[in-house]
Amino acid sequence: DGSSCRSLCAGRWQLPYMAMQRAFGRSPTFLVNTEQQRSNLDALVRREQHLAEQYQKNKPLMFNGNAYQKTHPQKAVLGHRDADATVVSPMLLGCADGVSQIEEFGIDASKLPRELLDACEEQAMNLLVPDQTGQISGAYQGPIPLLREAFKNTRSLGSTTVCLSVLDNSTRIHGKLHPMMAIISVGDCELMVLRQSYTHHRGLRYETVFNTEMQRIDGNCQCPLQVCRVDDRIDGAFDERMTIEVIERGSAVHMVSVYEGDLVIIGSDGVFDNLFKDEVVQLVNRMIPRSRLTAPAAHAARKGEGLGKYRPLEQQLLGEVAQRIVELCHSKTQADFTGKYPETPIGKGGKRDDTCCAVGEVIEWTEVDCLYWERIQRQRRMKELVTCGGILGLNLMCIDDDDDEDDDESVIHGGSRSARDYSFMSEEESHSCSVM
Repeated sequence: DGSSCRSLCAGRWQLPYMAMQRAFGRSPTFLVNTEQQRSNLDALVRREQHLAEQYQKNKPLMFNGNAYQKTHPQKAVLGHRDADATVVSPMLLGCADGVSQIEEFGIDASKLPRELLDACEEQAMNLLVPDQTGQISGAYQGPIPLLREAFKNTRSLGSTTVCLSVLDNSTRIHGKLHPMMAIISVGDCELMVLRQSYTHHRGLRYETVFNTEMQRIDGNCQCPLQVCRVDDRIDGAFDERMTIEVIERGSAVHMVSVYEGDLVIIGSDGVFDNLFKDEVVQLVNRMIPRSRLTAPAAHAARKGEGLGKYRPLEQQLLGEVAQRIVELCHSKTQADFTGKYPETPIGKGGKRDDTCCAVGEVIEWTEVDCLYWERIQRQRRMKELVTCGGILGLNLMCIDDDDDEDDDESVIHGGSRSARDYSFMSEEESHSCSVM
């Protein structure tokens, strides 16, 4: 309520939140100051490992995914900027939810979330892409260093929550490859892992095998733990070392066994404040066909012999699942014909908020994917030697044929593509530099 928000958002960070509450039902996320974050790190930190050892073909894995995001219609009418961001790449799936309140200080709330995820993706692609022998860089030290270094590589002001799912193909159990998924979360974005399960009664369906929990100060849905960089306009006592401490000490980190066919769903608080987790699972089971396995594979599943040859889902379908999740979230904030609001995890009517969702399927990392990304890595190393911008007096202009397309699609879908899409493009189509 209003009084609790005043106590949590003290000092110069107070804003006309009552007006926002009247406009949006429940007010959006508030900035949390330095001392409040520091005093809650010990209570919010979590380090867990969830290991499920089962026999499957020992092979490296990757994400095949898509994303969707949308500003709540009532916020869009008022001209609010969408501060959510998503990333879908072969070794990284994630979302970040920028704190829109920071716009009141003249700061673009969307810049830090986007820049942070871009930096995370660069770290993941440099450190986690397997080579042709299935080995990854020995420089990878875990999700906390990855997020910490990514933040250090950003420059934008802002504040954001973030949740990342990192595929680690270096783990071995009894000498055999056992891919693990490292999950790191700061704030109230959440993640679910769904796995196919076969029963005689219901057939093949997805079931939840793991989910994260929100990190909120005193349980208040408007004050999550945050990754931030602000100036004197907002907090004269801000020290960037505090944000590093939030990442290192306050983040929730989980290591989870992951297998081909698993489905990973990551969403901002706009998803999980409005939808119960069983509603997400029901939606997935309605939208993804059960007849995905071949007859021999289904027979093997009934006999407990594994799932046979797996057929990846189409990225378009994964994007449709993400879109339907977001649309269902927004529908929860609308009254029915009787004037009653639907039930949500935070009460009737939920939360009118920007909402983003990334849906990633775990699939096999193939030789085609390896060859493509090795080429990309070579291109990046060359760009470190000869950067676009000039060398020896030459003016180089970068031409990226996909920029316009990605910009147009980012409002709806994440604009993200996996190695499967790129593998059929020529090097000239993907990126080129011209001497002008």
